[in-house]
Amino acid sequence: FILGETCSALLLFISIMTMFMSGVVAIFEYDLKKIIALSTLSQLGMMMFSISLGLYELAFFHLLTHALFKALLFLCAGILIHGAGNTQDIRSFGGLSLNFPLVTVCMNLANLSLCGVPFLAGFYSKDLIVELACQYSWGIFVLLMMFICLSLTVLYSVRLTYLSFVGPYGGGTSISVCESDYSLVGPVVILSFTSLVSGPILSWLNFPAPVLIFLPVFLKWGALFFVGVSLLVMLSLQGLTYSYKWGAVSKFSGLMWFLPWLTGQGFSMKTLKNA
Repeated sequence: FILGETCSALLLFISIMTMFMSGVVAIFEYDLKKIIALSTLSQLGMMMFSISLGLYELAFFHLLTHALFKALLFLCAGILIHGAGNTQDIRSFGGLSLNFPLVTVCMNLANLSLCGVPFLAGFYSKDLIVELACQYSWGIFVLLMMFICLSLTVLYSVRLTYLSFVGPYGGGTSISVCESDYSLVGPVVILSFTSLVSGPILSWLNFPAPVLIFLPVFLKWGALFFVGVSLLVMLSLQGLTYSYKWGAVSKFSGLMWFLPWLTGQGFSMKTLKNA
């Protein structure tokens, strides 16, 4: 029993730090595919966080809903990369909503679902994990870090949307003819529909009985409050979109807190130099 509690506490710490690290790194990243990959890492941390609390069925439920809207996000990113001259740098995008209106709507729908906006697919699993985690007595630090990680998800999602679709033109070439290819747009439209309706459908299939949660008012509204505040913060602090102003912080985040170097690159580089 003591070993199980120790493993759960260790998994809880690792999952929270994974969510926090991937969220911070995604804010300072410019590669479109890396941002989405870091988002996937953050959601995997959320699933491990749920498992550490003993919510195994809820972790599987979040895996299913996350797979649908994240697949939509990757497909939309592929269309944007193909239509923007095979570039992945979001600084060369800007104003793509004029050339890709359908992809803009679908990608923003996936981003909103990722952020846990109510009544989209991600809300039904993410909100359950957050509310059930609030019932556990792990302390204020765990709850605060969980809400901060939720805010980071909104921050890099809004940043991605701003630089890609709303911000000024970045100077890259764009080909709007991509939306006329039904082999590209067809799966995107289908996945957009599943991102809208899969949340309640999978919830009814996974949980036949309704989940009743009693929480104080400030905890009940905590997740939505942090989502709304982080949205306003990112819209008002556009300086975060230009990471060169942050110097060492940007470099430290871009190198993923030196984890690749510590876990393998440092050893492999030394052995290759000696070879």
